Amino acid sequence: MTPDETIPPAVATPGGRRRALRAIAVFEAAKGLAALAAGIGLLQLLHHDIHRLAVALLWRFHLDPALPYPTLLLHYADLLGAIDLRTLAPVALAYIAVRFLEAWGLWKEKTWAEWLGALSGALYIPLEVAHLAHRPGAINAGVLLLNLGVVGFLAFQLWARRGKPANKV
Repeated sequence: MTPDETIPPAVATPGGRRRALRAIAVFEAAKGLAALAAGIGLLQLLHHDIHRLAVALLWRFHLDPALPYPTLLLHYADLLGAIDLRTLAPVALAYIAVRFLEAWGLWKEKTWAEWLGALSGALYIPLEVAHLAHRPGAINAGVLLLNLGVVGFLAFQLWARRGKPANKV
């Protein structure tokens, strides 16, 4: 198969398959946009005292820094201040590029994008299971189920098409 090959229908309704692929593509693009926004936000903090900004935020909303959630905010502000953003930037850019590339490929129904989506999504499953075991909750369970659904759908598409020639664009 070449990168220009499209995905042949693997489920009963090609329209439903296309809608599912496009929904996954939008989801992946949204993750890329969120990572881009977070990266831009981190760049804005590059030359600021993050701990001081967190304390000012707590005082602005009249929150006691000794309470559990404000303490957690201060803890993560200190961690963020210790990160070398010059090292983090290439990793963040690579992640953003992969998310947008995957979104474009799924939107265009490319076989390689299904492989990329299934494999990259499957990498997170063990981490999400461990996180759910460590901190059980509806949101963590929902994230795991959503990721399992996406990986399962893409894996099923790949499995159903095995041995069948792909359609050319």
